[in-house]
Amino acid sequence: MTHPTHPTGVPPARVQALLAREREAYVQRHPRCRALSDRAAPQLMFGVPLHWMNDWSTPFALQVAEARGATLTDADGHTLADFCLGDTGAMFGHSPAPVAEALATQARRGLTTMLPNEDAAVVGELLAERFGLPRWQFAMTATDANRFVLRWLRAATGRQVLLVFNGCYHGTVDDVFVDLVHGQPVQRASLLGQVHDLTTTTRVVEFNDLAALEAALAPGDVACVLAEPVMTNIGMVLPEPGFWAEAQRIVRRHGSLLVLDETHTLSSGPGGYGRAHGLQPDAVVVGKALGGGMPCAAYGFTAELAARAEAAKRAAPPGHSGIGTTLTANLLAMAAMRATLTQLMTPATFAGMHALAGQVADGLRAAIAHHDLPWCVTQVGARVEFQFCPQPPRNGSQAEAAMDAALEHALHLALLNRGVLITPFHNMMLVCPDTTPAQVQRLLDAFSEVLAAVCGGEAA
Repeated sequence: MTHPTHPTGVPPARVQALLAREREAYVQRHPRCRALSDRAAPQLMFGVPLHWMNDWSTPFALQVAEARGATLTDADGHTLADFCLGDTGAMFGHSPAPVAEALATQARRGLTTMLPNEDAAVVGELLAERFGLPRWQFAMTATDANRFVLRWLRAATGRQVLLVFNGCYHGTVDDVFVDLVHGQPVQRASLLGQVHDLTTTTRVVEFNDLAALEAALAPGDVACVLAEPVMTNIGMVLPEPGFWAEAQRIVRRHGSLLVLDETHTLSSGPGGYGRAHGLQPDAVVVGKALGGGMPCAAYGFTAELAARAEAAKRAAPPGHSGIGTTLTANLLAMAAMRATLTQLMTPATFAGMHALAGQVADGLRAAIAHHDLPWCVTQVGARVEFQFCPQPPRNGSQAEAAMDAALEHALHLALLNRGVLITPFHNMMLVCPDTTPAQVQRLLDAFSEVLAAVCGGEAA
């Protein structure tokens, strides 16, 4: 039975017991992964290519042998139904055929030249059509795209200050790592090597708080509001009815600009959440899924903003703008984006993904209700998340308060041991075009089995 006095409904002792059992089961099931992890340890810091790969709940890294469609095979031969999908990077499946074929063809013709080809014109046309913004530029990652957009907009407006929402995530852009602590802006303590005080040029308010947004913009010095239309990286936080309609009016009234980071919310449709819900941003950033898994990103401007940005560039002294990298818009990336936009980012593709994600959300809700747990489930297009609170949080502080790292780790590892992979950061699941009803059922069966274990039964 659940624990009525614990916020998550699950006592910590039961969580720790489940985690211990699942860690031992993982070790027994993955001797090859352990051997490969041991091999990498002397050369790789933290034993992995990037330190945050240790944020998974596993005792040592799960090593990948192959990833195709919605299926991942590990080095020990276990086949997993993948609902993580590279944390959205493989939103259209691992190695989708149109992208793989386009890459193979382009690889024989050239990889990178610092020059455009026909793909550039086609990709620009398709992005303008999808997102409703006429002028575009490219980057290698959404982090770079966000960083470049901030430079363009500060130059175009002559303003230095950025406004973000508490708990936001926009990659590793320095400016966004400011949190609200007891109502005061505080630079995030976990940042490594940070030498500048970010609070001097970054303001932060809670999502869905129109009064706070108004007050923060009132001085008239904010270049732009950088936001996901739905917060996704602290657990999902949905905009309240009417929030964005009024927020856009407030932003414009104070002469600021609105930038929507659609890197995760692209799950909402071919033009992202903003296009699906009638928002009118001044700029949009898209990354991760845009190239079907290839490193690439894009950002688009309104005609008015593009003109101001171009004027700022022409008026600046000669020299490096601080915008762009040598490999940006390389021929492989452009080929991948063209294939993704023409063959994967279509209304028909998203319709199937959304329907199947709805089945995931309904099944999770049924399992949670069966065990009388005080949890909620949120869906944004093909993206589904469960959170350890009875009602969806309305801002980043509430979302963070609902988190329970130990419970997350226990659930994630237990699901992995039952052949299901979900995102290691919070409790996100993503459906792609290759996800099958059988894989959805595998997820729901595993989820129900794990809940039975953690809520009072024995681990299976």
